[in-house]
Amino acid sequence: MFEFKTINFQEIFTTQNILIYLLVINLFGFFIMWLDKYKAKKGSWRISEKTLFIVTALGGGIGTIAGMYKFRHKTQKMNFVIGFPTITILEIIAIIYYFIIR
Repeated sequence: MFEFKTINFQEIFTTQNILIYLLVINLFGFFIMWLDKYKAKKGSWRISEKTLFIVTALGGGIGTIAGMYKFRHKTQKMNFVIGFPTITILEIIAIIYYFIIR
C-alpha cells in the first residue's frame, strides 16, 4: 500500500547542494536589501527588520551586508552595522569548527 523510504541526509547535504543554497540565499539577501531600499524611496510597504535578520541568520549574511553597503541602506542603524557581521562571523566560526576542527 504505502512504502516509506528512509531519508538519507548525506545525499541531500552534499557540498554541491550546500554551496548552491549559500549562493541562492546570499543573492536573495542582496535582493531584499535592494527591494527594501527601493520601497523606502517610494514610501510604500517595507520588508520588516526581523525578516532581514532572519535571511542573514539563514546564511545570507554576505549578501545582506553587501546590499547594505551597495545601496547605502540601514548603514546608520547600529543594529544592522554590528548585527549582520556578528551573525555572519559566528556562522563562519561554527562552520569552521564543525567541518575542520571537529
